[in-house]
Amino acid sequence: MIVDAFIPCFIDQIYPDTAFNMIKILEKLNVSVHYNTEQTCCGQMAFNSGFWEEAKEIGEKFIKDFPNARPVIGPSASCVGMVRNHYPKLFHNTALHNESNQLIKSIYEFTDFLVNVLKVEDVGASFNAVVTYHDSCAALREYGIKEEPRKLLRNVKGLKLIEMKDTDECCGFGGTFSVKHEAISTAMAQQKVENALETGAEYIVSTDSSCLMHQFGYIKKHKLPIKVIHIVDVLASGW
Repeated sequence: MIVDAFIPCFIDQIYPDTAFNMIKILEKLNVSVHYNTEQTCCGQMAFNSGFWEEAKEIGEKFIKDFPNARPVIGPSASCVGMVRNHYPKLFHNTALHNESNQLIKSIYEFTDFLVNVLKVEDVGASFNAVVTYHDSCAALREYGIKEEPRKLLRNVKGLKLIEMKDTDECCGFGGTFSVKHEAISTAMAQQKVENALETGAEYIVSTDSSCLMHQFGYIKKHKLPIKVIHIVDVLASGW
């Protein structure tokens, strides 16, 4: 199988090791990965801020960056959810209508692709730590995954998964929400991190680096005894 790697802005600019680890795992599973170095943003930030015309312009390039019918795999439920759920609004009955629909059918969040397409729940990883899982709003409500990340984590040797209370509640990032409503956003991050700490976990794991970055900001400021890590980086550990 040949797939295209979609590396979102946050991953590309702040967490590039997560991108390399995703490719490392896919290649271990005998998947050939193509990376288009010309790819850029999916347009989510502009779309969520109400700038639909600008988002459409960005989206046009994004569609053209992935012209093949092969699977497109990204380590972000938020960004993939943007393409799946909002490109139909932007490109319905446009010149890129068919191309957009093809991409919508072909693009997958990483854990969904592993569990539901490749039928893989154990990648041979080991990670000796207690972790708790954060359901990002985009993963749970927009993309629609819940069990897939957990199935993969439960098969990581040495890892103990403990669920936090209210795991499905927002961490407060929400893109520009964290800028426009700083006090509310910070309070939500505090609640999420406190729930994670109550489990005794050493790490908060998620499919979305933006949520993890937001929670890490609160953790670092208050010098709390817990870390954050993307699920891809967990699955790339120990081999």
